[in-house]
Amino acid sequence: MLQKINTKNLFLADYGWLQSKFHFSFAEYKDIKNIKFGALRVLNDDIIQPHQGFGMHPHHNMEIITYIIEGELTHQDSMGNKETLQAGEVQYMSAGTGVMHSEINESDKLVRLLQIWILPPQERLKPRYGSHRYLPHESHNKLLHIVSSQKGNAAVKIYQDSNIFVGKLNQNRDLKLEIKPERQLYFVQIEGTSQIRDIVLNSADALKIIDESQLELKTLSDSHFLFIDLKKE
Repeated sequence: MLQKINTKNLFLADYGWLQSKFHFSFAEYKDIKNIKFGALRVLNDDIIQPHQGFGMHPHHNMEIITYIIEGELTHQDSMGNKETLQAGEVQYMSAGTGVMHSEINESDKLVRLLQIWILPPQERLKPRYGSHRYLPHESHNKLLHIVSSQKGNAAVKIYQDSNIFVGKLNQNRDLKLEIKPERQLYFVQIEGTSQIRDIVLNSADALKIIDESQLELKTLSDSHFLFIDLKKE
């Protein structure tokens, strides 16, 4: 089953300093029919204005992955970590028993990012933090495995049995991917236009992929996309 989520139907939160598209029920957007997709609890497409951001705030029992699309973001947390993340970089935080952190755009330019929250396999796990900068050639006209479980082979590892892939494909490229049994995918077209079977995905559209054995994608323009592989609900 393929279910398209048009970007026009996403909840748009505009706070002035932040414009965010919520893929799932979050903050003031309440929808009991759209709480999560497997272990995927939150996916927000955020644009943060210059010299603005999220002040210090708490998290617990959540795995938080931030993928920087453009610009740069400075992270600081109660574990003693502080660093500035740039486009192409992935930052993760397994909040576990509890962590405080802030995320600030200290630059003069906009920053766009995807913030992804994944439910951990159990509560009160030990907090963990890390990041990895992937180079442009690693995702050019190929899939790049950016996040995996502890048993996986991605540079960024989280507790949950989940995988995240990104790709930046030129126009008129084809991609075929085998989907393992009892897995489901959440696909986000970050930039450009792609087609999966007869479904056209434009910038910021998404697609739920359930009970499928193969993903077949064709790029209709230069395309930048991300998808999350999860255990089937």
